[in-house]
Amino acid sequence: MGKTNEEVSLLGFGCMRLPTLANGEIDEAEAIAMIRYAIDHGVNYLDTAYGYHDGKSEVLVGKAIQDGYREKVNIATKLPVWLVKEPQDCARLFNEQLERLGVEMVDFYLLHALNRNSWQQALENEALEVLEQMQAEGRIRHVGFSFHDDLPAFREIIDAYPWDFCQIQFNYMDECHQAGLAGLKYAASKGLGVVIMEPLRGGRLVQNLPPEVEELFKNASVQRTPAEWALRWVADHPEVSIILSGMSRWSDVKENLRVLSEAEPQSLSKEELAVIAQAQEIYNQRVQIPCTDCRYCLPCPQNVAIPRIFRLFNEASMYNSFDGDRFLYEQLVSSNKDASQCIACGNCESVCPQQLEIIELLQMADRAFAVKA
Repeated sequence: MGKTNEEVSLLGFGCMRLPTLANGEIDEAEAIAMIRYAIDHGVNYLDTAYGYHDGKSEVLVGKAIQDGYREKVNIATKLPVWLVKEPQDCARLFNEQLERLGVEMVDFYLLHALNRNSWQQALENEALEVLEQMQAEGRIRHVGFSFHDDLPAFREIIDAYPWDFCQIQFNYMDECHQAGLAGLKYAASKGLGVVIMEPLRGGRLVQNLPPEVEELFKNASVQRTPAEWALRWVADHPEVSIILSGMSRWSDVKENLRVLSEAEPQSLSKEELAVIAQAQEIYNQRVQIPCTDCRYCLPCPQNVAIPRIFRLFNEASMYNSFDGDRFLYEQLVSSNKDASQCIACGNCESVCPQQLEIIELLQMADRAFAVKA
């Protein structure tokens, strides 16, 4: 794990997507059994956060590490920076997390989901000073951050503090997105351990695959499941310390244990890497709106979130996920930022460098995400 010199398992158990009951509550017996099975088979890193499962993930993890399991694992959890309004909030939230987990010390503690704005919020409210104090008291071993923004913001945060580790989104479709491959290499060059989240892009790389991708994997000389292709691609990068997987089924646990117990960095052949490159090309060809997110179309007089809508539409087209992604569009509807707010004034089209027919494209997106009767 980078300069921490901690020995960690390549597979980390992500506790954001634990098995649930019909009422949406965590299936405690099932979740604890799965976590302990993973630990018994070599996993020694559990990742949770203050808000996962409406605040109940940390409590579940605390139960799972009882009966002698605490000594076998590293616990990672995260400070919800968006809830920090004054310096006292940092210590208050951290103490609440310790109580939920039933522990006196957290092995890996992260500032959660940093971007340009939340990073400034953390600095203004002295979050780092509080974490340093907790480290001095032996209540935190290693300090890091998870990240969702662009590469320049990532480098700025990396360079601003002597972090022990970081957590980034990385998969074969996000090679150039957010921190991306360049960020992975940059963090590792600074000695940081790098934890990978979303190696399957929230399940998009394993569910509802486009027929062309299914056919590609079916005809490959090496037969692997879509999850195995995705996990092996991430594991092929020697800078990666841990790959988190949010496992909600026993089949997930067993497949991930098998795949990542066998995976080695730089072990994929040129032919195997070519298969992944072909999959990337197929997905990218499914992009229907060539929006570059330049934001010249903003602000819209009607407050329509034009680039956001186009991004949602393109991702749903790429990953065949309109039904699953509809809730994201409904969030825009609830805030009156959806495409139906467009009054066809044409302001956006007059300034679009790509000369997109934005009005018509917004109507197309609105129809695609409309709730089916």
